[in-house]
Amino acid sequence: MAGGRTRRGDVADLAGSVGLGAWAGFGVLTMIVVGGDGTPMTWDAAALSWSVGHRTAVAVALARGLTATGTGVVAYGLVILAGILLGRTARHRLAWAALAVGCLAAGQAVRFGLMTLVHRQRPAQADWRTAASGWSFPSGHTTTAALTAGLLVVALLLRAPRGRAPLVAVVACWGLLVGLTRVYLGVHWLSDVLGGWLLGVGWLGLCLCAAAWWLPDRLVAGATGRAPLPLEDRAPQDSAGGGRSRPA
Repeated sequence: MAGGRTRRGDVADLAGSVGLGAWAGFGVLTMIVVGGDGTPMTWDAAALSWSVGHRTAVAVALARGLTATGTGVVAYGLVILAGILLGRTARHRLAWAALAVGCLAAGQAVRFGLMTLVHRQRPAQADWRTAASGWSFPSGHTTTAALTAGLLVVALLLRAPRGRAPLVAVVACWGLLVGLTRVYLGVHWLSDVLGGWLLGVGWLGLCLCAAAWWLPDRLVAGATGRAPLPLEDRAPQDSAGGGRSRPA
């Protein structure tokens, strides 16, 4: 039991530390945005100016197609896939898929609440090359794509066969590129996208930390590929006459 709990504790500590660092970065960035009354920073304006000056019809069409994958059916389909990859049995696949969907949905709800509180204006609509609605900070597509990519990367690292590195790289690049398309298409400032990345990583770290501490042993063991701990290692028996002795 101690070894299993130690491994789970190490995972919880790592996820919690990464998540806490991302939350700290997000908090600092939010204070800068709020302190400036939503005014874009110098690098925000520079990134938008570069994007406007380097648009072509083909690049805009590709960016629109990619940005569309950062929300809605595609994102939820990918997190369900992540849940299916994590489970070894039908019941476990269903449980992991539900947990992954819950993580994404709750993260989107948190993002919506923060967006409403900060109420930052988007760039001028004349620079838009795709439809957008709501306030600007943090970017919703970016947050969703970061969470989706993070969940899928975790599933691939735990369950994918050999040769997973290219898959992990493709998924990670997708999560990053969705955010960058929001700047390229003129509907977000670069700091909105950075905020979305930090929020996504922070929320994922919180969810993974909670999962490592509180999910049932068998569910976690199935996802990590480790067999559940034997009964005698889980609960030592103290009864005077009925307990089985451990094998030497």
